[in-house]
Amino acid sequence: MIIAQLSDFHARPHGCPAYGIVDTNAAIGRAVDEVLAMEPAPDCVLVTGDLSDCGLAEEYGIVRDALRRLPMPVYVVPGNHDRREALAATLAKEHAYLPESGFQHYAIEDFPVRLIGLDTVIAGEDGGEICPAREAWLAERLREGQGRPTVIFMHHPPFEVGVDGMDIMPCHVSPGFVDLVARHPEIERVLCGHYHRPIQRRFAGTIGYVAPGTAHQVALDLRPGTENQFVMEPPALAVHVWTQETGVVSHLQPIGDYGPRRPFALDPAYPGKQQTAHA
Repeated sequence: MIIAQLSDFHARPHGCPAYGIVDTNAAIGRAVDEVLAMEPAPDCVLVTGDLSDCGLAEEYGIVRDALRRLPMPVYVVPGNHDRREALAATLAKEHAYLPESGFQHYAIEDFPVRLIGLDTVIAGEDGGEICPAREAWLAERLREGQGRPTVIFMHHPPFEVGVDGMDIMPCHVSPGFVDLVARHPEIERVLCGHYHRPIQRRFAGTIGYVAPGTAHQVALDLRPGTENQFVMEPPALAVHVWTQETGVVSHLQPIGDYGPRRPFALDPAYPGKQQTAHA
């Protein structure tokens, strides 16, 4: 099973670039092009939040039209820039898995790997939350899964990443959440967005994975007490490949044209090249 993960579209009204300079809408189109070019094609696409920049109907219309180009199922969860009601009003017709009201949680049972989408949004705040009610919902879904391989995806990472500018807007988790995840070794990954950087860490007996954004990235700054700034580093998508033998293996695929693929032609003097014996 192949899962493509896109994150942090930040769609804007046409003619209104993000932060005055970032054409996030064009970046969404390039990300979709990258998915369409994949061979073999992914079985599904996950979008881990911040589909819009301001939660406007026009922004969700741009996202809807872009995602319509993808022939495989697409599953979205909201981020802190999203508004649940506006997202559902525009996308629910074509994304029928989205709940009609309340938290936009759901479980997808159509693949060898179960997909569990979690809504971590606190309306009006940058940070997120897994409250006792959300934890209880997840616990019930995991119980129903009976140990099947599972990927959880959400917007806010439920763990610190060691960067002050990011960790000041965390996902606050209920007291039992970490233990809940740890009790379920079938959870292959906890996939997230929000931080606009590729980040991995061990978390609760599994791997926490943060995908970069499809447009602007957050500059890596490890100095204590610094605030986030954005930078136009190459965007990327994550590709998670599951087999029975390996479980999930995660890859990072840059978005863009970096030239043709070329064969490795070794120089005759290369030390590892097998030499032919001559009489």
